[in-house]
Amino acid sequence: MGDIFVSNGNEVNGKIHSPPNGYRKSCWYEEEIEENLRWCFALNSILHTGATPYQDIALLDTKPFGKALVIDGKLQSAEIDEFIYHECLVHPSLLYHPKYLMISSLVFLHVCSDIVNIEALFRILSELRFMYMSPSSPKRVFIMGGGEGSTAREILRHNTVEKVFMCDIDEEVVEFCRSYLVVNKEAFCDPRLDLIINDARAELESRDEHFDVIIGDLADPIEGGPCYKLYTKSFYECIVKPRLAQGGIFVTQAGPAGIFSHTEVFSCIYNTLKQVFKYVVPYSAHIPSYADTWGWVMASDSPFSLTAEELDLRTKQRIQGENRYLDGKTFTSVSTLSKAVRHSLDNETHVYTEGTARFIYGYGSANKHDQD
Repeated sequence: MGDIFVSNGNEVNGKIHSPPNGYRKSCWYEEEIEENLRWCFALNSILHTGATPYQDIALLDTKPFGKALVIDGKLQSAEIDEFIYHECLVHPSLLYHPKYLMISSLVFLHVCSDIVNIEALFRILSELRFMYMSPSSPKRVFIMGGGEGSTAREILRHNTVEKVFMCDIDEEVVEFCRSYLVVNKEAFCDPRLDLIINDARAELESRDEHFDVIIGDLADPIEGGPCYKLYTKSFYECIVKPRLAQGGIFVTQAGPAGIFSHTEVFSCIYNTLKQVFKYVVPYSAHIPSYADTWGWVMASDSPFSLTAEELDLRTKQRIQGENRYLDGKTFTSVSTLSKAVRHSLDNETHVYTEGTARFIYGYGSANKHDQD
C-alpha cells in the first residue's frame, strides 16, 4: 500500500532500467485501491516519512494535487481538493443544527391572552418570530480524530461556536500536521480549540457534558487500523448518542461511496446508524485525489428539514468567509444519491459490530507490525 517508486516508462518485471538520453526519471506515488486496481501520480518530492505507534505517515509534494498527507498507505487529504471533503464533513451538521432560542407554548398563550389590539398582536408575533429564529447554537462541537486540523478549521469559521474539542489518539500525527500544514496554523492557535490526545471512545466515556455536534473524522476502517471499533452500533448507541445534547447531530465520514465501492463500508455504516437514530441522511461527493466518490452519514433524533434557500441563509448568517464547494443547492445534489446506491442502502441489512466488521481494502500498520 502506498508505494513510492522511480519510473521512466521502462520498468520491466519490477526492475528499473537506465533511461536513454533525453528521458527523465520521475518519482511516483502508487496506492493499491483494490487487488486489481492501482492509483498513482507523480511527485515533486517526499517531504517526510515516518511511523508512530499507531500508524505509518508520509507527507508528499505531488505534481497534480499539491501537498498530500498519507496515513497507512491511504491518501487522507490533498492540498488542492481537501476543501471538498472537509466542507462536506463539517458544514451540513452545523447548519442543520436545530437549536434556537425557544418560546414555550404556555408563555406564548399567556402573552397573547393579554393582547386586545390586533396591531399589538402582530408586533408581538414579529418579536417572538425574531427570537425564535435567532441562532443560539451549535456552541460545543466534539471531533473524533481530525488530527490534521482541517475539520477544526472549518468548524471555527462558524460564529456560534464557542468551544471545539479535538480528540486524536496519535500525538505524533497531530504535531506533525501542526508543523507542516500551514493552512491550518490559525486553527491550531485558536483559543476556542481544546486539543486532547486520547482515544475518542475513552474520552467521551469519561465526560459528563453534552455536545451540540459530534463529528467522526476518523481514519478509514481498515483491518489492523486503530479506528474500526468507532464505527460500530454499540459505540454509536452507548457512547456517541448519550453525549449529544437535545437536538444534537452526529456526522461521520463513511468511506468510499462510488457506484462499485459503496458496498465496502458506506452502506453498512448508514444502516448501522439507522438502528440508533430516527433520522439519517447519507450523502457523497467526488474527491479527485481519492479517485472515487466519498461518503458521509449524518444522524439525529431531530428531523433535517431545511430547504436549499434556508441553508444558504444560515451559511450567510453563521459562517465567516465563502465556502468553495458547499451551498444549499450543492447539498441537495450530494444528498441525492444514484439509483443504484439508493437501492443498495435501502436493502442493506448488515449492522457494523466488532465481530462483524467490514473493512475497505488495505491493512493498518498495526496489522503489518504484528506480521513482522
